Amino acid sequence: MTESSMPPDHALARRAILKGAGLGVGAGLVSALSAQAQTSGAAVAQASDGAIWSAEYWAKKGDVALNLWRKRVGAPKPGEPPLPLLFLVHGSSNSARSSYDLTVPGKGEYSLMNVFARYGYDVWTLDHDGYGYSGSSGNKSDVASSVEDLKAAVPVVARETGQAKMHFYGTSSGAIRAAAFAQAAPERVDRLVLVAFTYKGTGAPEIGRREQQIEFYRNNNRRKRDAAMIRSIFTRDGHAASYDMAVPEAIAAVELKFGEQVPTGTYLDMAANLPLVDPKKVLAPVLMIRGIHDGNSTTEDLIDFFRQLPNGDRQFVILPHTAHSPGYSNNRHLLWYATRNFLAAPAAVAS
Repeated sequence: MTESSMPPDHALARRAILKGAGLGVGAGLVSALSAQAQTSGAAVAQASDGAIWSAEYWAKKGDVALNLWRKRVGAPKPGEPPLPLLFLVHGSSNSARSSYDLTVPGKGEYSLMNVFARYGYDVWTLDHDGYGYSGSSGNKSDVASSVEDLKAAVPVVARETGQAKMHFYGTSSGAIRAAAFAQAAPERVDRLVLVAFTYKGTGAPEIGRREQQIEFYRNNNRRKRDAAMIRSIFTRDGHAASYDMAVPEAIAAVELKFGEQVPTGTYLDMAANLPLVDPKKVLAPVLMIRGIHDGNSTTEDLIDFFRQLPNGDRQFVILPHTAHSPGYSNNRHLLWYATRNFLAAPAAVAS
C-alpha cells in the first residue's frame, strides 16, 4: 500500500515515523512496537510471580466518600524499599475496577492492575464522584470535579506509601482527567501516560456525535449507560473485531450493579468545552498512545498536543488494529509493553 492510498491517519503515522527526529517522537511512534527497550538496573520494575495483595481505602472530598482500590505483589511491610507507584484514572462510562481490574472468564488477563503489580508496581485506582463504589455529590462529575477527586485521593496514597509523587495513567476521558491533574498539581506527577486522549477533538466522529447532544448533557446530570450502551463502545468505531465481545458482557456484569446511569460531565466537556488541557502546562514526561481506529481523536489532533509539550522526555505511540479502548483490545499486550518501557525508562543525561 502506498502512502497516498492509506487512510489519513495511517499516512500521517508513516510520515511521522520518517520525520520523527524533528518531532521528538522517533522510536516512540512505532506501530509494531518491536524495538527492544533500554533497561537500567533498579530503574526497571521487575516481573514477579508472587501472590497479588489488594486493599480498599477511602478518601473524602467534602462530604463525598471516594473509593480507592490498591493492588501489589505481597502486603506492605514496615521498612521495605518503596515500590514505584502507578495511579490509574478511569473514563466516562465505566468505574475503576471494570476499567483496570476486569475479569473476563476464560479469556486471559484483562486486569492492568494485575499486570503492573506483577511488573513490580504498587498500583492504585479511584472511583470518581458518582461512579462505582464512591458516593455522589449529585454534580455532573466533569473534569474539574475529577481533578478535585484526585486532589483528595493522592494524600491517601502518600500516607500509605510514604511517597508524595507517582506515575499517572488515564484512558479516554480519564486521560483528560489525568492530564488536567498533572497541570494543576505538577509536584505530584512523575511520569504521565495518556491513552485514547482527546485534545480539541477536531474531525473526530465520536466527538461530533456528542456535539449533537450538548443540550441534553447541559440539562441532565445523568445519562443512560445500560448494557447496550456498553456494547456500543466496542462497535462505534467500526472495528468490533479489535475486541473479544465477551469483554463488554463482563463489564456490564460489573457495572450494572451500580445502576444504568452515570454522570454526564465528561461527555459535556468533550462536546462543548474542548480543549480542557493546555499542553504547555503539562510539565511531566508524557507518553501518548492511541489506537489507529480511535474515533475520539485524530492523529493530527494529538500530534498538535504532542508538539507543544515542554518536556523533551515524551513519546507518541500508535497501536495497530486497535480502536478507542486499547486496554480491552486484542492488542492490549502492546499497550502494556509501551507503557512498561516508558515508565521504566532510565533518566536522561543532561547536556
